[in-house]
Amino acid sequence: MRILIVNTSELTGGAAVAANRLKDALNNNGEKAKMLVGDKVTDDITVVGLKQSWRKRWHFLWERWVVFWRLHLTKHNLFAIDIANAGTDITRLPEFKEADVVNLHWVNQGMLSLGNIRKILDSGKPVVWTMHDMWPAAAICHLTLGCQYYKTQCRRCKYLPGHGSDNDLAVSVWQKKKAMLNGRHVWFVACSRWLAGEAKQSALLKGQSITHIPNPIDTRVFCRKDKAEARQRLGLPEEKRLLLFVSQRVDNENKGMQYLVEACQKLTAQYPEMAEDTGIVVLGGHAEEIEGQLPWPTYALGYVADTHRIVDVYNAADVFVLPSLSENLPNTIMEAMACGVPSIGFNVGGIPEEIDHRQNGYVAKYRDADDLAAGIRWVLCDADREALSRQAVRKVVTSYSQQSVALRYTEVYYEALASKQFRL
Repeated sequence: MRILIVNTSELTGGAAVAANRLKDALNNNGEKAKMLVGDKVTDDITVVGLKQSWRKRWHFLWERWVVFWRLHLTKHNLFAIDIANAGTDITRLPEFKEADVVNLHWVNQGMLSLGNIRKILDSGKPVVWTMHDMWPAAAICHLTLGCQYYKTQCRRCKYLPGHGSDNDLAVSVWQKKKAMLNGRHVWFVACSRWLAGEAKQSALLKGQSITHIPNPIDTRVFCRKDKAEARQRLGLPEEKRLLLFVSQRVDNENKGMQYLVEACQKLTAQYPEMAEDTGIVVLGGHAEEIEGQLPWPTYALGYVADTHRIVDVYNAADVFVLPSLSENLPNTIMEAMACGVPSIGFNVGGIPEEIDHRQNGYVAKYRDADDLAAGIRWVLCDADREALSRQAVRKVVTSYSQQSVALRYTEVYYEALASKQFRL
């Protein structure tokens, strides 16, 4: 079976990483998978990039300009919403024509327009759409953050000036999406049970097939290594207990750095010795901007693209902390656990599906810095960290291995193929 995976980026962002890993998992499991991206950055022969870079750039800029205009010429929320008013028609490409199944992933910011997606749905090929966030099930947002309008019809969008209205941009895009899906069947795959549950409540996706399959990970790459050697290679202190925080952009408010800062301050006040024997490793862009906010020695590694170095970073840590305010199924928690690092996160989204509370990590109460601090203290000082580490690795191997995820996706692909052939 020939599968075409479509994603805006080849490597940048969690969705790109997940899509790439799925492509490799499928190929390693005997299928023929290619990935079509807007920006190809490697020499991987299984990845195809769109040509005409000026046209791609124009699509991106035009959509951002329209969003900027509808935000009353402010940059606030400029990249929090997408309207898919510009994109590339991929149905004419040879990779599309030869595919048996088309698997859309994160296709925003000028990759595909709603019109392009409608043309894909009308091509006669079965379409599977992997949801990395709520955008396919809502109008313009990726994170609903408690908003319930997607269950009936998006309006009064909190991302728009004045929290929108009953006839705002969200309403018009909702109607276009509704028309795009009307009379057409899509197999939606959410990366977590939580996201699948949210998608099933969307009025936009009523009557569509919705299931959940986690992202895969290559446990041959992300695995336990010698901690002391990893720290030596990174130039990190060998004698300290090290927390790890990872984000593509450390200053992203949704990743909850403010809660980590508060939790560390509380721990320092209660256990002053932790300021001497504990440090924080920060991996991601703009890491240097938060160094002065944390009460413990901070080691800002910046943005790292090399996978082997990233594996070293995980193995150098004693605990991984991701206090995100909204998450689907974070690749970073999966990566940390695969390296045997106990993880801590808030009880939100798909995080409690990955972390089994007090078995391979700690699930803290949502937006509760006190409980986050308690979790950090428990993992570092009270728990059997070796037992937590073994359980973390076991969870990843049994739930997120390439083979298990590839098999589940293959079942969905064949179901979609059979349904299309039956309808024809």
